[in-house]
Amino acid sequence: MKILIVDDEEKIRSVIKEYCQSNQYKTDEAESGMEALEKLKTNHYDLMVLDIMMPEMDGFSMLKELPIDKRIPTIILSARGEEYDKLIGFDLGIDDYLTKPFSPKELIARIKAILKRTNQIVPDIYKYDTLEINYLSHTLKIDQKTINITPKEFDILTYLIKNKNIAISREQLLSNVWGYDYFGDDRTVDTHIKMLRNNLGKYREHIKTVRGLGYKYVEDEE
Repeated sequence: MKILIVDDEEKIRSVIKEYCQSNQYKTDEAESGMEALEKLKTNHYDLMVLDIMMPEMDGFSMLKELPIDKRIPTIILSARGEEYDKLIGFDLGIDDYLTKPFSPKELIARIKAILKRTNQIVPDIYKYDTLEINYLSHTLKIDQKTINITPKEFDILTYLIKNKNIAISREQLLSNVWGYDYFGDDRTVDTHIKMLRNNLGKYREHIKTVRGLGYKYVEDEE
């Protein structure tokens, strides 16, 4: 596993690098969003730890510029802990948000949880009618057209499909898709489901709302 550490503070990069390497993760570093963008376009990484406030190009701008096929699981590590910043991050498809000052041990625990979840996905293709999900390339196609969805939406859809016809609570989605105990408003699940349904177009009705509980995916519309 190789992790890209993106932060303009060398001391922080060094601490993260030391803890990552002690847990058998390879690392690479970038001190700006611009440098990170170039590295992501030409190298393979399994996860990125990303600061927001950096010179040349900040973390949010870098995520917006990153091509959909180059996106990877991302943890934002930032001194900015306002809810607004967190919501922007999650809308851009990040997997986690940790506020500075942070515990390196907690960061490693979150990295492990995300990597464990993403590596449980079996490299395969799911097909239903003209809907096609490639778990290996992390892509969704409808009518042979690639649909741009965020990594979080992809993970939600994957989890629901792997548990098709089973009612999944919001708490289960938060635990299994976000990968750790989420101490926040579970309406974030509803927001992501809404965006996912919009992207699914004619297949939106296959994600059913289970009143008072959560959601389930069905192949045959009820």
